[in-house]
Amino acid sequence: MSLTLPPLPYSPEALEPHVDAQTMTIHHGKHHAAYVTNANKALEGTPFADWSAEKLCQQLSVLPDDKRSAVRNNAGGHWNHSLFWLLMAPAGQGGGGAPSGALGAAIVSAFGSFDAFKEKFAATGVGRFGSGWAWLVSNNGKLEVCSTANQDNPLMGKAVAGCEGTPILAVDVWEHAYYLKYQNRRADYLAAWWNVVNWGKAAELFGR
Repeated sequence: MSLTLPPLPYSPEALEPHVDAQTMTIHHGKHHAAYVTNANKALEGTPFADWSAEKLCQQLSVLPDDKRSAVRNNAGGHWNHSLFWLLMAPAGQGGGGAPSGALGAAIVSAFGSFDAFKEKFAATGVGRFGSGWAWLVSNNGKLEVCSTANQDNPLMGKAVAGCEGTPILAVDVWEHAYYLKYQNRRADYLAAWWNVVNWGKAAELFGR
């Protein structure tokens, strides 16, 4: 079965004013859709055409040389965005606030405080040169913050992506994720993004 574009779990305007509706519409309906289309095109007629995006990211090394780059970029983009939409929710409807329970305790244990984690995570996103992502991952049971370039993700492993582990939280710092509203102010976008973080979803991923 070929890869498919998942629907947004909320309306495009639901994350206003922190993430604007026009950005969400273009980001999902054009950018994410293009990753799906291009990944399927690259995989068409190959034994890998029915693989999930997760499996493709985890097993890039087995793909033919002439397919690997296209799959890395596009299946990676599809997997990253499919997770990203779920890790946001409207403010006051599950978005924003602070993590509680086991995830909240683990963040405090790993980083000293929630505020210290936020500072480190935001700095990682701001410091990613060019396009990419910032991640909170569980790596051998330890929470770590890291970043990847372009559409790489921690599933691809440290040798490929420079970051490894099970993703718990992710933020897109490509310019298309924020430029219409924030222009070159990536730090302002990341500061606003905390208002729509879906900690319930992040806690679910941590619990697994």
